[in-house]
Amino acid sequence: MAAPDGSAAVAAVGPVTAHRPVVAGVGPATEHLPVVRVAAREAAAHGRSLALLHAFNWAAALAVPAAPGPGASGPGVPGPGASGPGARGPGTSNPGAPGSGALSPRAEAERLIARAAVVADEVEPALPVSGEIVEGAAVAALVRRSASAFLVAVGDGGMADGGSCVPADSPAVQVAARADCPVLVVRREPPPKGPVLVGVDGSPSSRTALAFAFDCAARRSARLLVVRVVEPDRPADDDADSLAGIVARCAERYPALGAECHTLHGDPGTVLLEQSRSAQLAVVAARGDEPWRGMLGAVAQTLLYHSPAPLTVVRGLTPVAVP
Repeated sequence: MAAPDGSAAVAAVGPVTAHRPVVAGVGPATEHLPVVRVAAREAAAHGRSLALLHAFNWAAALAVPAAPGPGASGPGVPGPGASGPGARGPGTSNPGAPGSGALSPRAEAERLIARAAVVADEVEPALPVSGEIVEGAAVAALVRRSASAFLVAVGDGGMADGGSCVPADSPAVQVAARADCPVLVVRREPPPKGPVLVGVDGSPSSRTALAFAFDCAARRSARLLVVRVVEPDRPADDDADSLAGIVARCAERYPALGAECHTLHGDPGTVLLEQSRSAQLAVVAARGDEPWRGMLGAVAQTLLYHSPAPLTVVRGLTPVAVP
């Protein structure tokens, strides 16, 4: 496949990941159960097993001076929607102080994993499910586990509903920025039955996202919407043939899949955010043609922080040559 830059590289999920599971972060709050449900469906759709990962954080527990009552918050006790070093990330429990009458960290972790396994079984009864319990912070545990995972699923912590101010140390942001595999960020509200949306700017990483999005759309029996955004003063047909060629070549692998390709004018983040409002899933490269922005590009950050759609941030996949 000829890319706009003349290379023949295109992304694909290679055989090296064939036996890697979908990993779901399991935490103590009920808001993590939708993550388990979505992760179970993704694992089943991709022919993967599901690994439920829970981390219990002794360091955070020792920072709590006393065991508060149910629902309480105060100094050293993260309240609902809290973020920062003391916050509970996706897949973390904060065990009670000794003598509080709470379950031991291990017993609580086992209870949470068992509850999540029941939820996964309700969604996909034939799905192989395993549980993993580790000590430490959730973000670090999920990032480590991502090295041997096909995909990591985490909750967004409500940040899509949190307005314009999103902490950079939000657990979902940290996992999406540091993982070694694609990261699926699950929203609190279920998405509409729309298309799978993917943004493409012609960069190698966006072609990786395009190939991943084709696979996701095919497994969901969904329509694929490919969007390229150009500056307002740039002709819409500039490089359009190259983009259409990339999409058409990918589509050869999925003859039954309906794919649309559109070039729109405007700010890429703003345009894709609006397009994502009717999507059942948005897919974006961790970084497009902006390597100077660090671990997450501007478009990925915009969709991660503000899109109501579940978002897969594609990273950690190696492009392969297509004859």
